[in-house]
Amino acid sequence: MTELFQSLGLNHDWAWGLSTVAGILLIALPLMLAVAMIIYVDRKIWAAMALRKGPNVVGPFGLLQSFADGLKVFLQETIVPSAANKGIFLIAPVVTFTVALMAWAVIPFSDVAILSNINVGLLYILAISSLGVYGTVMAGWASNSKYPFFSAMRASAQMISYEVSIGFILICVVLWAGSFNLNDIVMAQKGHGLGIVNAFGFNLLLFPMWVMFLISGMAETQRAPFDLTEAESELVAGYQTEYSSMAFAAYWLGEYANVLLMCALNAVLFWGGWLPPLDIEWLYLPHGLNIIWLLGKIFFFFFVFSWVKATVPRYRYDQLMRLGWKVFLPVSLLFVVLVSGYLMLTRYGI
Repeated sequence: MTELFQSLGLNHDWAWGLSTVAGILLIALPLMLAVAMIIYVDRKIWAAMALRKGPNVVGPFGLLQSFADGLKVFLQETIVPSAANKGIFLIAPVVTFTVALMAWAVIPFSDVAILSNINVGLLYILAISSLGVYGTVMAGWASNSKYPFFSAMRASAQMISYEVSIGFILICVVLWAGSFNLNDIVMAQKGHGLGIVNAFGFNLLLFPMWVMFLISGMAETQRAPFDLTEAESELVAGYQTEYSSMAFAAYWLGEYANVLLMCALNAVLFWGGWLPPLDIEWLYLPHGLNIIWLLGKIFFFFFVFSWVKATVPRYRYDQLMRLGWKVFLPVSLLFVVLVSGYLMLTRYGI
């Protein structure tokens, strides 16, 4: 895109700056639209699971329901509690929403569609996702209310606990792919399963890691059955209890942007990303159109997230922490040893 702007007569610095801004907008604007529509899809899936209709009034098939909800929230008054720390109270949802968008900068949508193809893309994802806890803690503390504060402590402990196991799971992927670059990780999956399937998921050593990553992703994004931070019967809606209007909407949008990010990471790290499911020549689309495969995989994993939320009962908090520290952490550590040992024996002959 830099070359395009240079061809219009701009010097390299201006062309690079404009191409960067254009790339950000090409990701951020469709992502925000996708978040609005995915909320609608989420509600329709829950309704179907419960034999109900779901949104079906606003717009054709109810497609405009999310936009109507957004307009309603936008027109509401933003109420800041008198005892709250007003600065941090208002910054917290901005932090959450901004961090949720920043992580998408290194996601490879296709072989050519990626904003920043850096060599440490996976480390960038880990660093950015770990910042999300700040928005939660800031909201709970700045509200100056017991229930949001309890929920913020619960949420931060939950997110940190599952980030530990996610880190070890990703080490297994990095060892096998030999790179932190997400595009290289996608290409390492070409023909990986049985010589014809483009996925690490068909690897017997990495398939258990994918199952753990999927469950840890639900816990990391505080989705059911791990939505203890929003347990209405216990915490009156959680760390965002005191929020209203667009501040509450920012948390809502940030949560769904993180859910979509976890769905994308499932596809990119374990199921071939923008590669077609099978390593067959006619399945490979022209440059740039491979994004269709990635979007299909993201939608499938989002369906799984919604399916679980509609059918699985909520964990108790002690069960949640036990699963993270006593099951996922030791198992992921064991698989780091198994994967590295297997690669040393077979790939490097040591």
